[in-house]
Amino acid sequence: MSSSPFQPSRRSLLAAAGAAATAGLLRFAPDAAATDGPGSYTASWSSVDQHPPAPAWFQDAKFGIYYHWGVFSVPAFGNEWYPRNMYIGGSAENQHHIGTYGDPSVWPYSNFIDGARDKAGSFVQFAPKLASQGGNFDPSAWAQLFKAAGARFAGPVAEHHDGFSMWNSSSNPWNSVKHGPGLDLVGQHAQAIRGQGMKFMASLHHAYHFNGYYDHVPYQSDATLRILYGQQGSSAENQLWYNKLAEVISGYQPDLIWQDFDLGLVQESARLQFLAYYYNQAVAWNKDVVATYKDGFDNKGEVFDFERGGPAGLMSPYWLTDDSISSSSWCYTVGIGYYTAQALLHALIDRTAKGGTMLLNIAPMADGTIPSGQQTILRAMGDWLGRFGEAVYGTRSWSSYGEGPTAMGGGSFSGPKAGTAKDVRFTRSQDNRILYATALGWQGSTMTITTLNSNQFTISSLTSAQLLDNTAGSYTVLPAPTQDGSGLHLAMPSSGAPFNALAYTVKLTFSGQIPALGGGGTGTGYVKIANVTSGLALDSGGSVASGSNLKQWNYDGSTNLQWQLIDLGSGYYRIVNRTNGMVADSWGDTANGAPARQSAWNGGNNQQWSLTSLGNNRYQIVNRGTGTALDGSGNTTAGSTTVMWAPNSNTNNEWTITGI
Repeated sequence: MSSSPFQPSRRSLLAAAGAAATAGLLRFAPDAAATDGPGSYTASWSSVDQHPPAPAWFQDAKFGIYYHWGVFSVPAFGNEWYPRNMYIGGSAENQHHIGTYGDPSVWPYSNFIDGARDKAGSFVQFAPKLASQGGNFDPSAWAQLFKAAGARFAGPVAEHHDGFSMWNSSSNPWNSVKHGPGLDLVGQHAQAIRGQGMKFMASLHHAYHFNGYYDHVPYQSDATLRILYGQQGSSAENQLWYNKLAEVISGYQPDLIWQDFDLGLVQESARLQFLAYYYNQAVAWNKDVVATYKDGFDNKGEVFDFERGGPAGLMSPYWLTDDSISSSSWCYTVGIGYYTAQALLHALIDRTAKGGTMLLNIAPMADGTIPSGQQTILRAMGDWLGRFGEAVYGTRSWSSYGEGPTAMGGGSFSGPKAGTAKDVRFTRSQDNRILYATALGWQGSTMTITTLNSNQFTISSLTSAQLLDNTAGSYTVLPAPTQDGSGLHLAMPSSGAPFNALAYTVKLTFSGQIPALGGGGTGTGYVKIANVTSGLALDSGGSVASGSNLKQWNYDGSTNLQWQLIDLGSGYYRIVNRTNGMVADSWGDTANGAPARQSAWNGGNNQQWSLTSLGNNRYQIVNRGTGTALDGSGNTTAGSTTVMWAPNSNTNNEWTITGI
């Protein structure tokens, strides 16, 4: 926490997991509108936490592209941390720099910006030229490639740790208009990307710029060089951190701002001022925006980012991962290697199934050339998304992400990997009537989905099974599938793949809502209902008197903690305890904090409940009679009373429902 207040200048302001429940019972409500946020924000957590973090466009997009391209691309050695490592004596970058350019004390990083001759006599500088002026940098061609790759949003690293701004900054003299290319590169990208109908993003990595990146650079006597190397002192650096963001916001109206690590080292007041300014500007623009983070924010109004990874299973709230086309570097280097298109696409499919979006980094050369190897990978991903994208774009995660032998995710730095034909990933339509099952290879004449076995899933309302065909919008109708305790079995058109693809998708359409997973095909299974905050399970207390309070208890398999959800029609259910046969009852008390009770079934509204899906197997359980919802009250003590509370966004008001 910062103790010193942050005061933005007037100039800067102006310039700048598991199964769900008994089969056939639960219904998904439509996704909440992301625009239901405040009309204005103040620089406080209580205010910015009200910002809807993941608007519909972001959850629909699934795939974005950004790129590490800048001054650090010129040496094309090591990685994008070359500006730091060249000053660390004995490092590979330091030795390369001395041998190629000279000692950093006489051939500093700023030479790559303003231009100088290397030891071989060649003039080196970050100064890409537009294709229209005879160079190799064509922002329109870049944007066309990103669109062809299937990206729905894209944008540049507007500033990396090195402190060089890729726009016409009035706060930072070290920028791409006053030095080097003489071009507003962020502006060039914004115009080209939006021209292709994509959302525009900008990433900024400058929190680390003045918090350790250049700690091996000697103190500079020149004031301008102190700006480049982050040596101005805390107050000025925190102000500059904010000013740069304000300029990008006011100048380019980004739909998404991605930030790298060390935000926690920026003054808290500056962080809050940034969020409030960005969100207030978005209100004025009448658009939904996204701010992402790795640290320094609190996962309420912003989206958490996993670097090169993602969760092992379903995760809520909605999240992002940034990954790179290369395992060795985020920027272009000589001899750079790449992941396969198959591994990257399978990673995208896996991350979509787990409730996230993937941002893929590419690594252009300093002159603006995107290497052919990277283009080939992007076009291969785009080819698949162009044919089978209905199983990705606009979908939402289901109550199971999938199955198979290949473990993916599990945190940051887990990287992409190719799956097998036995790996299947699920997504669903937003109206919850279509379930997509994407196999990461061709299984043969029969496709078996073990998750959809007869013990935990019913297919009584299945109206069609189709294989997504080789052309977008075309399908092969499959025979009615069979089902047993080992899975759902679909007869495929042939033993060999009928066409070449990196993954194959089956579309299962139901007459109503997708049956819930976990209770068995008969609809008579029992479930555990657990509070999201406490993890404690809803408890009847056993053979108790009518009117007794419902409690919460550590789940131990007792029938006191097991419930049956009986569909009453019109979206309501009665919730029946396995031990005593009584049902959950609001008792007609509308007060917040009133105890939830139980009694024999009488058919009244106080005993009827709607189950509103919040995604990722989280539900609000709302009483028909009172309009209030079951609530754990934040109490983590076993035996505590379950209460009723007006529906809200607190996890006390949320429950998971898992088949027993």
